[in-house]
Amino acid sequence: MKNQIEISFNGMTEKVPSGTTVADLIARSGENDRNLIVEQNNRFIHPRAYPSTVVGEGDRVELINPDFGG
Repeated sequence: MKNQIEISFNGMTEKVPSGTTVADLIARSGENDRNLIVEQNNRFIHPRAYPSTVVGEGDRVELINPDFGG
């Protein structure tokens, strides 16, 4: 069994396998908004970095859906 780490994901405490990437979290959430913004510990993560950005114990990851329109 993989080691689990605890993170804050969209404001909720979650346990995820160590080595989980931002891309894994997005897939897990079912999010498919092409305008999605991701923050890890209050820092913007560029979409190209999603597959290589690993989350660590205690990290805060937020998926933000910008509300476009008027």
